Amino acid sequence: MDLKQLRDGIDDIDSKILALFLKRMELCKGVADYKKEHKMPVFQGGREQEIIDRIKALTNNPKLENGTSALFTNIMDISKILQNRTILSDSNDYSYTAPDFAGAKKIGCQGTSGANSEAAAEKVFGKREFTFYPSFEEVFRAVQAGEVDYGVLPVQNSTAGSVDSTYDLMANYPFYIVKMVTLEIDHCLAAKKGTKLEDITCVYSHRQALSQCEVFLSRTKLKKHEYSNTATAAEKVLRSDEPIAAICSTSCAEKLGLEIIARDIADCTINRTQFIIISKDLQVAEDSNAVSVMLTIPHTEGSLYRLLTKFYVNGMNLLRIESRPIRDGSFDVMFFLDFSGKLSDDSVKAVLRDLEENLNNFRCIGTFKSE
Repeated sequence: MDLKQLRDGIDDIDSKILALFLKRMELCKGVADYKKEHKMPVFQGGREQEIIDRIKALTNNPKLENGTSALFTNIMDISKILQNRTILSDSNDYSYTAPDFAGAKKIGCQGTSGANSEAAAEKVFGKREFTFYPSFEEVFRAVQAGEVDYGVLPVQNSTAGSVDSTYDLMANYPFYIVKMVTLEIDHCLAAKKGTKLEDITCVYSHRQALSQCEVFLSRTKLKKHEYSNTATAAEKVLRSDEPIAAICSTSCAEKLGLEIIARDIADCTINRTQFIIISKDLQVAEDSNAVSVMLTIPHTEGSLYRLLTKFYVNGMNLLRIESRPIRDGSFDVMFFLDFSGKLSDDSVKAVLRDLEENLNNFRCIGTFKSE
């Protein structure tokens, strides 16, 4: 046979596979209706393994066993998603309220007045008095304890990447993301009035800010010193008798009366940081169009592929994937995923139910409008 005949044969087989796939999905819909009527779970591990074992046994070529196993595993994953859509079409697994940013009494930020977290908070809550905490963890604690209505935390910078300390803390505290806000960052080098660049012995700032200004710091050969926050670093400079400087925002430097020695020192001209607004309870704004989850996946072949398939089948765009070590002595990681969709969408409810049923560690951690 020539190449065209071979391809025609493949096309003919593909048409037959498609017809059988559609027929199988129609039968699965009947299974979903039955399970819904009898309040049965979609996921039944024994049945799934039984099918895979049978398919492997029917595969006469040992070299193709993993291929046929992957094919039918994929088909079953698609089936489970479609079944969950049917079963959850008129249900709501999550109870929530609408956020009340205007009526919030207390908002918590890390650092001190002049910090970028304060500027991010002002974009959501307007100019008001905020409660400042020394660390990101204390902001999480304040939200958990009900000391504040909302907390403001950085999660990602367009230059330096993820704020690892925030992601590490996410796994340890119950919370929900209710909004995301993006802030333009304008780093400057600031010192006490009269200080000259050549006299500066050390530059203090948050690790992220130092990372975002690496080119400037390398060129000037200034010694770096990590500090808890850009604004608290600026306060340290103000109180010190030593010729030190801070990397902070221009507004912070002006507010404290520091002299701006160099402006716009970030490596990239466009430098943005995303902040999340968190609350103790699940709150869903009307314009929310993205969902955030955290999860772990088993150490089995194809587990990550299977996870990503769930979103692809539902036509969901993965907006962000982060992974952080769990820090329990193992090499396991926690995944953080943001994906497009609303909690009221049948497809979102189906994916969330699927993840909850099939993973040992899974939690929906909020919804927000993607920026």
